[in-house]
Amino acid sequence: MTSATPAAPPAVPAVPAGDAGRSRESGPLPSRRARLRYRIVLSVLVVLALGLAVGMITVDNPMPTGSDGFWTIARMRVVTVVVMAVVAVSQAMATVAFQTVTNNRIITPSIMGFESLYVAVQTASVYFFGIAGLVALQGLPQFVLQIAVMVGLAVALYGWLLSGRYGNLHVMLLVGIVIGGGLGAVSSFMRRLLSPSEFDVLSARMFGSMANADAEYLPVAIPLVLVAGGLLLARSRRLDVVALGRDITQNLGIRHRAEVMKVLLLVSILMAVSTALVGPMTFLGFLVATLAYQLADTYDHRRVFPVAALLGFVVLAGAYFVMKHVFYAQGVVSIIIELVGGSVFLLVVLRKGRL
Repeated sequence: MTSATPAAPPAVPAVPAGDAGRSRESGPLPSRRARLRYRIVLSVLVVLALGLAVGMITVDNPMPTGSDGFWTIARMRVVTVVVMAVVAVSQAMATVAFQTVTNNRIITPSIMGFESLYVAVQTASVYFFGIAGLVALQGLPQFVLQIAVMVGLAVALYGWLLSGRYGNLHVMLLVGIVIGGGLGAVSSFMRRLLSPSEFDVLSARMFGSMANADAEYLPVAIPLVLVAGGLLLARSRRLDVVALGRDITQNLGIRHRAEVMKVLLLVSILMAVSTALVGPMTFLGFLVATLAYQLADTYDHRRVFPVAALLGFVVLAGAYFVMKHVFYAQGVVSIIIELVGGSVFLLVVLRKGRL
């Protein structure tokens, strides 16, 4: 009687020499190379942001370095740097979150009519009360009132179109476009009836400009941005799930509609603060969010948000520096952002081949 020969164990495939030390992981940054790339991108943006901030404070300061006059001018310029940081964080985080909940990387929160409402309020004040009406809109109470009106309109729109049995996000976006277009048409009609001097003064308010901001607005603007931005950052993991779509979100135990409404409320606060502070910045959030997705190269909102915020500050500060020291147009940054930002966006899309 012969004993059965035990079967030979299956052959183990040889591990290539180049893969011997490589770990197999899954996650937002699955490889060592991806993690290193993200750290390099973040570090470069931090250095650029700090360099531009220092340059804005010190370059072309007419007083001797270290003198009392030098520091007085520097403190005045610090206000502009803080305003840019507030606007950059607001626009960047609001746009990234809005594109996530709408599942579309082309549209921005401006589609909801925030900037059209700002233009309509400014134009109506000049139309009915003259230049004195525009002056009357300046001040902390008026700033808070503008924010409250914008957020109130957004909340009413969300509550009406997203609540109920047949709530639909796409219908809400369509209604936002119609409202924005209607407000824009009314504003254009009123501007045609203004005198040349009134039209000239009003036109200066229609561009996004750091000169529109006032230091007395910051004690209100900064806490609002910190709270709304912090809540969005805290909801990063939920946003990662929402980005997968309505059905998957609900299957994973998250109430999709409730989560979308919470995010849209925070987005409306950020956009209202930015618009009321410096004026319309239509293209800034779009440009910053698009570049942030490309540079971060991850779906994780905890990593996309910091890149987008730093990019927003670098773009704003760079545009301000060029406009002030090259074209001598202090404060106005939206013009160069529209021009250069559109070219950069097209270049990125053409090289990448997709959004």
